[in-house]
Amino acid sequence: MSAQADEISRLIAVEIAAQPRQVSAAVALLDEGATVPFIARYRKEITGGLDDTQLRTLEERLGYLRELASRRATVLESIRSQGKLSDALEAQIAAALTKAELEDLYLPYKPRRRTRAEIARERGLGPLAEALLDDRALIPAEAAAAYVQGEIGDVKAALEGARDILMERFAENAELLGRLRAHMKTHAVLRAKVAEGKQEAGAKFSDYFDHHERWATVPSHRALAMLRGRNEEVLTLEIEVDADDVSTLKPAEKMIADAYAIPAGGAAANAWLLDVAKWTWRVKLSFSLAMDLMMEMRERAEDEAIHVFARNLKDLLLAAPAGSKATMGLDPGIRTGVKLAVVDHTGKLVDTATVYPFQPRNDLRGAQAEIARLIAQHRVELIAIGNGTASRETDKLVADLLANLAPPKPIKVVVSEAGASVYSASATAAAEFPNLDVSLRGAVSIARRLQDPLAELVKIEPRAIGVGQYQHDVDQYRLAKMLDAVVEDAVNAVGVDLNTASASLLARVSGLGGSLAEAIVAHRDQAGAFRTRRELLEVARLGPKTFEQCAGFLRIGNGDEPLDASSVHPEAYGLAARIVAACGRDLRTLMGDSKTLRALDPRKFVDDHFGLPTVRDILVELEKPGRDPRPEFRTATFNDDVHDIKDLKPGMMLEGTVTNVAAFGAFIDIGVHQDGLVHVSRLADRYVKDPHDVVKAGDVVKVRVVDVDAKRKRIALSMKKDDGDAGVPSSTARTAATHAPRKPAPQKPRPAAAPQGSLGAALFDALQRK
Repeated sequence: MSAQADEISRLIAVEIAAQPRQVSAAVALLDEGATVPFIARYRKEITGGLDDTQLRTLEERLGYLRELASRRATVLESIRSQGKLSDALEAQIAAALTKAELEDLYLPYKPRRRTRAEIARERGLGPLAEALLDDRALIPAEAAAAYVQGEIGDVKAALEGARDILMERFAENAELLGRLRAHMKTHAVLRAKVAEGKQEAGAKFSDYFDHHERWATVPSHRALAMLRGRNEEVLTLEIEVDADDVSTLKPAEKMIADAYAIPAGGAAANAWLLDVAKWTWRVKLSFSLAMDLMMEMRERAEDEAIHVFARNLKDLLLAAPAGSKATMGLDPGIRTGVKLAVVDHTGKLVDTATVYPFQPRNDLRGAQAEIARLIAQHRVELIAIGNGTASRETDKLVADLLANLAPPKPIKVVVSEAGASVYSASATAAAEFPNLDVSLRGAVSIARRLQDPLAELVKIEPRAIGVGQYQHDVDQYRLAKMLDAVVEDAVNAVGVDLNTASASLLARVSGLGGSLAEAIVAHRDQAGAFRTRRELLEVARLGPKTFEQCAGFLRIGNGDEPLDASSVHPEAYGLAARIVAACGRDLRTLMGDSKTLRALDPRKFVDDHFGLPTVRDILVELEKPGRDPRPEFRTATFNDDVHDIKDLKPGMMLEGTVTNVAAFGAFIDIGVHQDGLVHVSRLADRYVKDPHDVVKAGDVVKVRVVDVDAKRKRIALSMKKDDGDAGVPSSTARTAATHAPRKPAPQKPRPAAAPQGSLGAALFDALQRK
């Protein structure tokens, strides 16, 4: 291994709390084409047990450090070709650990347009600049007089040229730049002000009309809010350092002066050199370094925002599935009607309808009759209601209907419909339902995401699912890369049924992609269900290497090989057979027998090919074959008396579902079309640093209403057991309006109440047609 590769492994090992040899082993596997899920699950012996989180960080840092190494080689070659590469400079460049440090070192040697300093040198003023810096006894005007000739018309022009030369020299001192940058990071202040005449148009940014805080501690959500305000030309942003320092020589200016031993007095040239130091800061460095800090603040904020989005997406994808049950999806609407779609226990669409219980038709009786008919005809066990416009009205309509049904009754659940419209208009939906109206495809998606959130949400662009903060303001490439990794990890953690999975879901399996996923589905359609994992090798273009990557994550229930229904990799079937033989049992009877399996000593099965981690994994899998890591299904029950934000009163205890978790708290859907915010300070009766330590997207929680601002659509909630403070933290008030996910407000007026007896008549009519 090269010295460069060794150094990269050493640096990454420190960051992920591992040994360099573990990193080197993982890097080798990644370079061979192995995926993170495969390495984390099936190559524990090789990597020393690195988990998927460590491996994702390793993969990201490996890319950065390799780019840095490539850029370092380019810089060294450029300086070497100029004949200016000294041993000391080469050592400094080799030691640079960030791209910023590397570019600071390269700055004096970087090819560029002619500068004022270069022009001054061409006019012969270089010796004057050096003389004034080296001999402080010189009187600047007298020394400059000797250079007045040709294009240098007077002493002033000579001194200005010498100043330009020294300013460039000071501004390209990499060590000095590092100290100045560190000083700014410690003392800089971010200041936001409203642009002239934008007060009314930019009211949503009013918290930042006259705002300042330390650059080092600006949280991600506030940084992105202010950056968005600047992009919309509502706010002006500045990074200031030492603005309140009233001394003649600012700290940053003094740092430049000290770097070249320029005191504030003494020899004749010192006053002139001190002015050069001040000019260097004010004209050359303060703005460029402020821009560097603004860029770093954006990157820091984006990193946090992307991280938050990724964690929320993971929680949502791994939310509890309701299971393989006949399900009706309702996509609520007022004027355009409520779209209905029924899918069977496999997710296959079996029926659709559109009903119009609200304005302008107000056909409540007909709507309930149609819903009742579909429930009876298809033995519907679950009803999924989208949480958009008219959701609560639709929820009440269904509740009234179910109250009059005889057991067993379907369970109704309000689910997030984020991204359903994106899916409806996508090429995936068009291919899946070419003859189905776009409006009805959304109802199908809503039904399926209740059955299995993961299987349905993988069909939607992750950025459209809406569990992030400012996802449209961050680097879209980095966001997409991170979210794709989250989806890949989630899909492979759960596993995929090879004989029922869609191409969209199969495409996320380790080693597969869109084209191979479609090839698998095509083969399945033509040849029938797969009986063994080995039959995958019959799929066109799916070779041994791909099989190795994907096989362990694909499941075949009731196939020819019982282990194909588990996460045991085919390469370890021989090891599993030895374990079964040691028990003197048949594999099918041994699977699930915890008592027998736990009595075995895993060390007895270790051999030259499989170590203790793999043996233990197989024993766990045999104990609970095909186990689903997702939690048990549970849903929130909304208060029947609360339909609108105006129905909320401080002190109310409500149940809700966590829709989004941000750095400053958690957003909760309590059924009023506007999520409430539990500020991080109100998440628990203890100090909470990270909201994700307490809640995650999809959790069902009990909350207390603390404060309601209907006009600004702000709802402050608390999860504390005893929260006597009726006020809302200023940070809560600030973030609630700017960051809360918005739900469409229900249109008014509300639907008319059903005439006396209409519900019973609707049920009777429906059941008569059964």
